Amino acid sequence: MQVIAQNAYGPAEVLKPRTMDRPSIGDDEVLVEVRAAGVDPGVWIVMTGRPYAARLAFGLRRPRVPVRGMDVAGVVSAVGTRVTRFRPGDEVYGVCESGSFAEYAAAKETRLAVKPANISFVQAAATPVSGVTALKSIRDGRVRAGQRVLITGAGGGIGSFAVQLAKAHGASVTGVCSTSKVELVRSLGADEVIDYTRDEIDRDGGRYDVILDLAGNRPLSLLRRAATPKGTIALVGGGHAKGRIMGGFQRQMAAPVISPFLSQRLCGVTALVRTPELEELTGLIESGRVTPHVGNTYALADAAEAIRDLAASRSAGKIVITV
Repeated sequence: MQVIAQNAYGPAEVLKPRTMDRPSIGDDEVLVEVRAAGVDPGVWIVMTGRPYAARLAFGLRRPRVPVRGMDVAGVVSAVGTRVTRFRPGDEVYGVCESGSFAEYAAAKETRLAVKPANISFVQAAATPVSGVTALKSIRDGRVRAGQRVLITGAGGGIGSFAVQLAKAHGASVTGVCSTSKVELVRSLGADEVIDYTRDEIDRDGGRYDVILDLAGNRPLSLLRRAATPKGTIALVGGGHAKGRIMGGFQRQMAAPVISPFLSQRLCGVTALVRTPELEELTGLIESGRVTPHVGNTYALADAAEAIRDLAASRSAGKIVITV
């Protein structure tokens, strides 16, 4: 099969087309014929090996799994002996173990769900990591009806889901994004939009009950000025932010330590894509309450350019690779 893989950490140039054997599957795994694969900041982190702390999980000298990509959508080609929920021919989406920038990928049964019937494979591939992270952000932020919610990075992959989910919970949403993404964020249902090239998030003082910081590039002091005295600040993004060792992850780790000493509540958000969360998103998508928004799409051979697009934050919504 054709794949996009790397032999060393580095910039997008380390990604090369290669021919590899199809991945073998275990008893509890599914072999998926890939139709589309999502591109998210986690792909950039594994590709570059930065922040360096990430190498403890992915490999000290080079990635243990050479093929990039986690989000996957496609058709079941084969199933392991203990798999009960899927059979060949089923359309599925979720995350994979072997890398999704490939013609075939291996995935745990417990990290897949049946693809929503009313969306394409491309839209489905945009959903797992970003959609589940947004779902977890809404939960950890304790978003509820009547609250004023600020979402940074509202025009990105996670943000496009978070805006819709917050609105589905009955919140009043202010999205923060660049000029080129303002119209998208408005179309997602945001009540107000802050163009960060013109205004900062604390322009109106501390008015937000919940801040979902998906962008991860603003100091905590600024986030606190924009929140109400008893507000919640959910720290989500920042893994690809500046900082050679920890990037922005130290903020998530420090949140539960700092929070007891503040009037405002801080929480660090981490998300694991599993079948129950995917099925919850499926229900929201099939009901029309949430729609995956896809920005730019790229062919498998152009995966390196897709990563450059992600790093430059050019695309509104989620970037997807078609296979």
